[in-house]
Amino acid sequence: MKRLVLARRETTTRGGQPLAFLVGLVFALVVGAILLRITGDPVLDVYERMWDRSLGSQNTWSDTFNRAVPLALAGLAVSIAATMGLWNIGAEGQIMFGAIAATFVGRLLPDAPGLVLIVAMLLAAALGGALWSFGPAVARSEIGVSEIITTLMLTEVASRLIVYLEQGPWKDPDGFGFPGVTPRPDQAELGTLWERTHIGVLIALAVIIGFAWYLRRSVWGYELRIAGSSEKAAAFAGISVRRKVLGVLLVSGAVAGFAGGIELLTTTTGKLNVQISNGYGFAGIIVAALALMRPSGVAAVALAFGALQVGGQAIQTNPGVSPAVATILQGLVLFGAIGAAVFSTYRLRLVDRQVAES
Repeated sequence: MKRLVLARRETTTRGGQPLAFLVGLVFALVVGAILLRITGDPVLDVYERMWDRSLGSQNTWSDTFNRAVPLALAGLAVSIAATMGLWNIGAEGQIMFGAIAATFVGRLLPDAPGLVLIVAMLLAAALGGALWSFGPAVARSEIGVSEIITTLMLTEVASRLIVYLEQGPWKDPDGFGFPGVTPRPDQAELGTLWERTHIGVLIALAVIIGFAWYLRRSVWGYELRIAGSSEKAAAFAGISVRRKVLGVLLVSGAVAGFAGGIELLTTTTGKLNVQISNGYGFAGIIVAALALMRPSGVAAVALAFGALQVGGQAIQTNPGVSPAVATILQGLVLFGAIGAAVFSTYRLRLVDRQVAES
C-alpha cells in the first residue's frame, strides 16, 4: 500500500527565496480575488486602491519605506536568533523597551546637541532591547527555559510599564490631565531623505547589510550555525553553546530595541506610547519567515510586506470593503510563500507504507 511522504530534494534551485515570496503573493492575490467576489466587493477597485496608496506616488513610496524600517529590523532580530535555532518571539516588547530607554536618555539630556542626543538615544534603545532580552537569555542558557515563552511574556510587561509611565512619573504636565509621556526634545528627530522618507531607512539598511555580512563571514556567525545545528559538534569544536545562546539573544534583543529607538525619533508626535511598536515585533516574525530566516532577505520582504500593510490601511478606510480583507491577504501571502518554500526544498513522493514507517 502506498502513502505520500515529504522527501528532501537532492538539489535545490537558486533564487528559491524570492520565487517563494512571488508564489505566495500570486496565491494571495488569486485567493483574495475569489474571496472578494464571494463577499461582493469590487476586486479591481480594491487592488487598485492598494497599489495607489502604497506604491502609486512618491509620497506613498515614502510611507511604504518608512513602514518597512521597523518591519525589517524586527525581522532581522528574529532571523539573528534563528541562526542558532532560537525563537525570539518577544521583539514586540523589546521594541517597546528600546523606546523606553531612548525616552529616558532624552529626558536625561534635554539640552544636548541634536546629533549627540540622537546617537545617545539610539544606543540607549539598543541597550534597552538587549536588557529586556537578558532574562530570557539567561533562563535559556542556564536552565533551559524556552525563550519562546519568556520573551513573549515580557511583551505584556513592557506594555504595562509604558502605561504606568504615561500615567505616573513621566506624565506630560502640559497634557491637560490626559495620560501621555512628555515628547522627546525637538532636536532629537531624524531628518528626511526625500519627501517623507526619513533617514532611518538608510540606517536600517546599513544595519541589515552589516549583520548579513558579519553572520556569514565572521567566526562568531560560523560558530552560531554550528551550535544551532548540533550541540555535540559544537562541544567537540570547543564552542560554548551556553555563551552563544546568551550572546545571540542579547544581540537579537538589541536590534529590536534599536527599531524602537528609530520609531521614537521619527514618529510625528515624538511621544512614547503603547502603539509605538504597532505590532511590528509580531509582524517581524512573518517577515523573517518569508525571508527563510536569512538576514540578507529581510529588507526586500519587509518592503513588500510594508507595501501590503500600507495598502491594506487604505482598504480599511473604504466604507464598501470589509476591514478584515487586508489581514486576510497578509495571512495568504505567508501561507503561500511558506508552502512554496517548503516545496522548493522537499517534494511529494509515493512510497510503500512499510518503507515510510521504517
